[in-house]
Amino acid sequence: MTKNNINTTPKENFTAAQLLYMKNHHRHHHLVTLLRLFVLILFLTIWELSGRLGLIDTFFFSSPCMVVAFFLQMLQDGSFFAHTGITLLETLLSFLLITLFSILTATLLWYSKTLSEITEPFLVVLNSLPKSALAPLFIVWLGTGINTIIVAGISVAIFGSIINLYTGFKSVDREKLKLIKTLGGNRFDAFHKVVLPSSIPTILSNMKVNIGLALVGVIIGEFLAARRGLGYLIIYGSQVFQLNMVITSIIILCVIAMGLYQCIQWAEHFYKKRV
Repeated sequence: MTKNNINTTPKENFTAAQLLYMKNHHRHHHLVTLLRLFVLILFLTIWELSGRLGLIDTFFFSSPCMVVAFFLQMLQDGSFFAHTGITLLETLLSFLLITLFSILTATLLWYSKTLSEITEPFLVVLNSLPKSALAPLFIVWLGTGINTIIVAGISVAIFGSIINLYTGFKSVDREKLKLIKTLGGNRFDAFHKVVLPSSIPTILSNMKVNIGLALVGVIIGEFLAARRGLGYLIIYGSQVFQLNMVITSIIILCVIAMGLYQCIQWAEHFYKKRV
């Protein structure tokens, strides 16, 4: 029985054991969600009470109420949409370019064994290089602006992404590749009929990692070469000791990262249901 048949089967056709398993699975999922909310609420409560009781200095550590007040202020003056929008745009552009370029490069390496043997050591070295060290060079080469920030976002994830995808392409079942060759197929047939379809889970898993890394790279770029964006707010807020601005920007970044990751997660679940 396939997954599609299971999803469309009426409940009365399930056995008692299957119904019990589904019930326990849903209960566990709801329990995990409630515990996550409990931990979050407990943390916010302790943080707020610590500030009100003087256990921490709210000038340095802020508080949930102060963060909410500053967030409402950002909504009123429009700065939330301006800074969050530019950071989100830069992150999505970086992510899309990382995904496209890494798939194309990994495909090229899979096609040419000689090229992969030549470039693999360089990819490993570039992947291990601290990307923050490259940011000043990007500023010198590209100036300050969105281009530098997008390149910084790409540089954080691109080399590791190429290595992971190429490794995934090489790990495809060799028997299937032999079957394609036996039936008269060429290397292009093997790639688009076997390698690429078999590597979709790897590509999706890689995308879940890359979306977070792209955001990290964009923030690094905004630290050094931006006049807008959440990274700029964090740097500016720390310089003028507006810690509410810094913490609010960090929390917004956390929400953005969670939302982007969840979008890729939904795409992965949708793919698994279709298979």
